[in-house]
Amino acid sequence: MEPLKFTDYLQKILNDAISLNKEMDASGLLLLFDAPIDWKRLMKILGDTYFVAAATNREALEGAQEAGIKTVLLELEDDAPIYDRMSHAILEAVADDFFLPGSRLIALYSGFDGVGFDSLSVINLGEHLERLTGKELRKIETKVPLKTLKSVVDLALEVGREGREGKAVGTLFVVGDTKNVMAMSKAAGFDPVKGYKCKERNLFDSRVREGIKEIAQLDGAFVVSLEGVVVAACRLLDTSTAMITLSKGLGSRHWAAAAISRSTNAVAIAVSQSSGTVRIFINGEVVLRIESRHSRPMVWHEFELDRS
Repeated sequence: MEPLKFTDYLQKILNDAISLNKEMDASGLLLLFDAPIDWKRLMKILGDTYFVAAATNREALEGAQEAGIKTVLLELEDDAPIYDRMSHAILEAVADDFFLPGSRLIALYSGFDGVGFDSLSVINLGEHLERLTGKELRKIETKVPLKTLKSVVDLALEVGREGREGKAVGTLFVVGDTKNVMAMSKAAGFDPVKGYKCKERNLFDSRVREGIKEIAQLDGAFVVSLEGVVVAACRLLDTSTAMITLSKGLGSRHWAAAAISRSTNAVAIAVSQSSGTVRIFINGEVVLRIESRHSRPMVWHEFELDRS
């Protein structure tokens, strides 16, 4: 892969990012790119400006850690949409404590040519992650790999935002600890994914995701493995809701999500049919709430439990 060239344009956009970082009182720069770069020259230009480098391939980050640079390797395809890459980079950077929740950062990325930097964005992490800390993200990741969690949450957001055939759709995904989840659930009837090969049930395949959106209209939960494979669909969860406390207004789907996450090591992700809101449950409680029916970028909230 050809290294990134330090053209006059590149140096200008880096200088603009440095100035913007100071003017906005930001915490630093997030550089998102996919070509090898001369780290010493980059560090000389950036000076004492704090930055984190993120890329979708190891070759682009080669030599960065040896130079003392904080890096994020994204487990995504090189041609993944810029929004997906940026979202993953932000989550990974916060999980690694490279940036603090609630801070502001300046992102440099390629919005057009696919190689170098041609775009600048001011990102307020308070609008993306609220008070969610790296520790809390890592707590989720101990149960479900962040890559799988992100894929399922993105799919849940799409279901909540788009619905199907003009109608709102609610559904439930239960990720991880599949053996116990299957033992604590029963088939609601016909299982639409039964008999398909694993690769034909993998949520990292866009065609599978579209198929799951159609099935989401049916009753029951999706059971998803840690690898992102849909093990079963249309499952009725059979767990006790004793010792579960939820906010007023949450229906049976959310109670089921809370109960299965308390009874197993799974993470449950419920999509509200009425609002499209996505809630993530761990150990019987909502740990994240994400609003889906907004035109602005997805918002990650730390949930404040209402026990009234």
